[in-house]
Amino acid sequence: MASLNRVCLLGRLTRNPEVRYGSSGTPVTTLGMAVNNRIKRGDGSWQEEPCFVDVVVFGQQAEACGQSLAKGDPVLLEGRLQYRTWQDPQGQKRSKHEVVAFRVQFLPKAGPRSEVDDSLSGAAIGAEGEDDVPFVRSDDVTDSLLTGGMNFFQP
Repeated sequence: MASLNRVCLLGRLTRNPEVRYGSSGTPVTTLGMAVNNRIKRGDGSWQEEPCFVDVVVFGQQAEACGQSLAKGDPVLLEGRLQYRTWQDPQGQKRSKHEVVAFRVQFLPKAGPRSEVDDSLSGAAIGAEGEDDVPFVRSDDVTDSLLTGGMNFFQP
């Protein structure tokens, strides 16, 4: 039976990247990432539910992440899920799931809001004379990623 182990995440870093080097000199960077999921509650209101994920990046991409990324930066990554076990210094067996990223896309950082930003927001759609203002909802980006309509990982 065939299997598939592929993860695609769009979110923000929860801490600064930590770069270290393996015994063979290979760069290894660990990232903490938060991915939000919108849930409609019983009363009709929406609630953001964060999912916190540990990510590991190797090689040249690891060094680039360490040099270019910081806490709060948006990233889009693709990788695989890995289950890891180890023994802590107290002798306790520990384990966790993490994502091993093989592609990391640095996304534009949000700057200070301006009147131009406000006019391009979804709230402005439908205002008199602004029916043609283009915008992309995050759901559209997610749907495109899942259906292969947008390729953010082109070389």
